[in-house]
Amino acid sequence: PGPSGGDHPPPPLLPFQIAAEGRGAPPCKPGFSEDTYKVVLPDTVEEGRPLFHVDFLDCGRGAPVRMECNNPSDFRIEADGVVYAARSLQRSPQHALVLLVKAIDGTTQQQMMVHTAGNTDLMEISFPSRRNSQLKRMKRDWVIPPINVPENSRGPFPQELVRIRSDHDKSRALRYSVTGPGADQPPTGIFIIDPISGELSVNKPLDREHISNFHLRAHAVDLNGNQVENPIDIVINVIDMNDNRPEFTHQIWNGTVPEGSKPGTFVMTVTSVDKDDPKTANGMLRYKILSQTPESPTSNMFTINNKTGGIITVAAGLDREKVPQYTLIIQATDMEGNPMYGLSNTATAVIRITDVNDNPPEFTAEMFSGEVRENRVNVIVANLTVTDKDQPNTPAWNAVYKITGGDSTGRFSVPTDPTTNEGLVTVVKPIDYETSRTFVLTVEAKNEVPLARGIHYPHLSTATVSIRVMDENESPYFEPNPKLIKLEEGLMPESALTIFTAQDPDRFMRQKITYSKLSDPANWLRIDPNTGRITTIATLDRESSYVKNNLYNATFMGLDDGKPPASGTGTLQIYLLDINDNAPKVFPQEAEICEKPEPNAINITAVDGDLNPNAGPFAFELAHRPFDVRRNWTITRISGDHAQVGLKIGFLESGIYEIPIIITDSGNLPMSNTSYLRVKVCQCDINGDCTDQQHIMAAGLGTGAIIAILLCIIILLILVLLFVVWMKRRDKERQAKQLLIDPEDDVRDNILKYDEEGGGEEDQDYDLSQLQQPDTLEPDAIKPVGIRRLDERPLHPEPQYPMRSAAPHPGDIGDFINEGLKAADNDPTAPPYDSLLVFDYEGSGSTAGSLSSLNSSSSGGDQDYDYLNDWGPRFRKLADMYGGCDD
Repeated sequence: PGPSGGDHPPPPLLPFQIAAEGRGAPPCKPGFSEDTYKVVLPDTVEEGRPLFHVDFLDCGRGAPVRMECNNPSDFRIEADGVVYAARSLQRSPQHALVLLVKAIDGTTQQQMMVHTAGNTDLMEISFPSRRNSQLKRMKRDWVIPPINVPENSRGPFPQELVRIRSDHDKSRALRYSVTGPGADQPPTGIFIIDPISGELSVNKPLDREHISNFHLRAHAVDLNGNQVENPIDIVINVIDMNDNRPEFTHQIWNGTVPEGSKPGTFVMTVTSVDKDDPKTANGMLRYKILSQTPESPTSNMFTINNKTGGIITVAAGLDREKVPQYTLIIQATDMEGNPMYGLSNTATAVIRITDVNDNPPEFTAEMFSGEVRENRVNVIVANLTVTDKDQPNTPAWNAVYKITGGDSTGRFSVPTDPTTNEGLVTVVKPIDYETSRTFVLTVEAKNEVPLARGIHYPHLSTATVSIRVMDENESPYFEPNPKLIKLEEGLMPESALTIFTAQDPDRFMRQKITYSKLSDPANWLRIDPNTGRITTIATLDRESSYVKNNLYNATFMGLDDGKPPASGTGTLQIYLLDINDNAPKVFPQEAEICEKPEPNAINITAVDGDLNPNAGPFAFELAHRPFDVRRNWTITRISGDHAQVGLKIGFLESGIYEIPIIITDSGNLPMSNTSYLRVKVCQCDINGDCTDQQHIMAAGLGTGAIIAILLCIIILLILVLLFVVWMKRRDKERQAKQLLIDPEDDVRDNILKYDEEGGGEEDQDYDLSQLQQPDTLEPDAIKPVGIRRLDERPLHPEPQYPMRSAAPHPGDIGDFINEGLKAADNDPTAPPYDSLLVFDYEGSGSTAGSLSSLNSSSSGGDQDYDYLNDWGPRFRKLADMYGGCDD
């Protein structure tokens, strides 16, 4: 229904039906009198006209009952149950209107509801008529308005919706049918049609949240199945009912807001969904806050946008230190928040108040004190404690300490303990008690982040630290350290050098310092323990190995008599000036030269331990004795430090010669020295290298090398001797083994080949004696008693094997084999059971003589051998030999 007036007519009135909920089955249970109210409304309804009446039974309790409906803009209901039109309405046969009536018990606030839907005569849908006139254009097919069906209807089913009709049903019988989802397509069976009357009905309750509309097609055919009308489309809309509660997407919502936030600060947004149609009031949600915990400082610290679900602050005074967290119960209600007809659901919003730096750190005391011994560093003097109400372990809580006064030399620092947030006053530079006995520091504490706007640091954010310095026995110190003195080398023993004393920093203590020597590598010096006077005890030599770069270092210690005693060390550096106290020498001292002076010579160098001008240039000359030196050799100065020695004569016999050379330096008082150059004269090749045997012998082997060579030779001889002994022993063992084996008896190591036919036995050189019976062997073939093979079977009495008779019966071969088997079982020397037993030994009882007897005419002459001709070509030779012909 819609408003009337203006240029537009009022919307058509929807037919409806009433489905009641809450009707009591027993007579005394309060509720509506009917489960379903069916009402027929006129086409036009004037404002204020009574429409129908609903009865409510209270079982005589007399409690006040208030009636309400869900569409107060179109209908109003009085306390007596009469429903009136709130404005002018017009009926529409294509639409249905659902009216919800609610009865509220004024005492128990119990609510009972009934659904009402209008109902008129069944609407009829006709197929559009066809016009065949060629003068007029065919009329377009009708557009059938949708059919609205409420969801969750209680029936009864099937419930008629509309009647399908064709104009041709007056002249002939027709059959109607519908197709599409819900009819003959899944989900099937929801809609059915009477094929004769064309009444379309719904067969079960509909669910809009499952399927919101159905598209069917109606057909009309005659009895022969011929199509009479074009199919028409029917749209069935499922009218939404408020049958779904709102559902929050999260049951618990978490949000944060800084403390001290101004009113209107956004916190978070909660959302809820409703499966009902969002275009209707059934799916339109409204939010509100039901409760706030805790209710401090007020009970309405937050508000929520009833349409969007956005939560904002509405009051000032959020203080994390007082209330760190708020819990809100949020309710979402459909029907645009109507508490009478809407369905509701709740969720929890947890709002955590985040910390801001609105609390400065404050010292727990205005004055702190500590003490430290002088000359100590990296020690904690005092612990400064502060309090901060902000959240621990955050930048708004972490303290930063700064010394603002009393430490002009920067001897202290105040780092922060990360665990306790305390300030640790630490000494970073040594403190001298004799200079400063006390320190008064001013320390301020701040946070890592600035304070919030409008908040200032109080006076308790600054503290005073008093530090007392305690005296200690300090070590004496030498001044200067190291001490450098210069003097000439060669200073005689017991010569005074200098006075090297130490100072005691403890000016307020009268202490005595004694001196001693710690390091004197060459043992040249001595120090007086009382006065610190240093004297020599040996001659100072600049050329000593203990002198580096003309400097000699000695270390001395000064020890006071404090308790406990303290000591200090000092270094004395003696710079030794050079004097001409070393004579020059020749280098190298050995050389080689060829017998013939051409083309080689010897280059020599003068070496002097002194420095210039007490060293080069040098003067070189040959000594006058022995006399043959100047006769055989010459020396020529090349430069101030180098000279060349060569043969003066044309040939000098090979050998070793020592040449005395006088070298004089250039000192103020020159020093000369006679050095001997050992020269080896030898035969040389074209390259000037020595080739004689003496040169080789000159580089002879040392004693250790000779001993090593001899040891190697002895070891090789021992190894050769051991190898020879081993070979001889192996030969003896091999010979002894051959004595235990009879070569004639060892036939098992031979392979006898029997499958070669060849030219007969004449081609085979077999020892047939091995196949003879043991008792027929010659006595010489029997082995001696003491000689046996190692792998020979032990000696046992000869078993009695059975002997075959001279003319055996054909059937006794089996008995013979069984007897042989028994004899083998009782024979301890027989092979194992799984070995092959030979039973072709005939023994000495054979009546057959040698094969040569076949050639005798005396044996078997009375027998008939003609049957041999019948045995084939292989026996033809025997048949010729014995078959009747004398030749």
